[in-house]
Amino acid sequence: MKRSLPFDSEHEIFRKTFRDYVEKEIVPFYEQWEAEGIVPREAYKKMGQQGFLCPWAEEEYGGARADFLYSVIICEEFCRRSITSFFTFLHSDIVAPYIATFASDEQKACWLPGCVSGDTILAVAMTEPGAGSDLAAMRTRAVKDGNDFIINGSKTFISNGILADLIIVAAKTDPGAGNKGVSLFVVERDTPGFERGKQISKIGMHAQDTAELFFDDCRISSFNLLGKEGQGFVYLMQKLQQERLMAAIMNQGMAERCLELALDYVKERSLFGKTLSKFQNTQFTLAEVATEIQVGRTFIDQLILQHIAGNNIVHEVSMAKYWICEMANRAATRCLQLFGGYGYCSEYEISRLFTDTRVQTIYAGTSEIMKVIISRGLGL
Repeated sequence: MKRSLPFDSEHEIFRKTFRDYVEKEIVPFYEQWEAEGIVPREAYKKMGQQGFLCPWAEEEYGGARADFLYSVIICEEFCRRSITSFFTFLHSDIVAPYIATFASDEQKACWLPGCVSGDTILAVAMTEPGAGSDLAAMRTRAVKDGNDFIINGSKTFISNGILADLIIVAAKTDPGAGNKGVSLFVVERDTPGFERGKQISKIGMHAQDTAELFFDDCRISSFNLLGKEGQGFVYLMQKLQQERLMAAIMNQGMAERCLELALDYVKERSLFGKTLSKFQNTQFTLAEVATEIQVGRTFIDQLILQHIAGNNIVHEVSMAKYWICEMANRAATRCLQLFGGYGYCSEYEISRLFTDTRVQTIYAGTSEIMKVIISRGLGL
């Protein structure tokens, strides 16, 4: 089925260029990164040198001022080769936009060029040990002291937590004001009082570094306050639409890759004198998976168009984050089953997709939280 997104000739040239880059500069090294549990900093710098980080950024900061479809292409091409632990989409399309939207001109000039070049790696710290999706319950505090702020608290499950040079930290500046008491701060690497815990070992997404962060009388300049004090919750809500849209785009791509791998395998694998593709169970299973994937593709492409148009689609994006991430898990599980024992072997790409899809219904807002948001949109 022809896609509804308005990819033009320049988009397709970019896709081919980036696909070639992925095959040459990422795929040959990706298994090593998975084994080592982290992506080397040099990989970010190479991406930046080629213009593949923050392509939407203004030219004065080193960007190409490209439209959102370029970010979509990068995400889709990563998924096409199951490069799901190299979190450039977090860096480029989730964290950097906070700086581009809410930072002052002076802050942008200070931080954005490094984000575009890959010299500065980004993370965002919202989740806490005792407050997952409930941002209003966060306990991290930031107290004003002259021209500085002193931060105390901790964050957990922070993607890019080890590599990050700049971390956008959500903290309470007015504990008695509820959501209106949350502010955002940019904490830089090696700031006194800021420490990282050991890297968290996970069942999937092995090359993606995840860590706990600790702030013990961490003193930062008021220059590092992002936007206005007390507006942090509002800023977070504004950017969650794109974050969850990116998560849905990624999961759509992962599901499509699962189907592609399964189709290739069942056409080659023989059992009882015929290929697996000739068994009705195989045909019905893949027909069901393919149908769900097509439904997801049609939905997500329409949301991308709405997002590019600047529409508020928080309700619909929450639906996509919930349904497509759950669908990707179903697709990975059902496709892996067709591989039999081989599907349980880590050397097979399908096994990596199986473990990597599992977290997708948890991070960037759990399926349960998405249902809460959806139900509120229904007036319940």
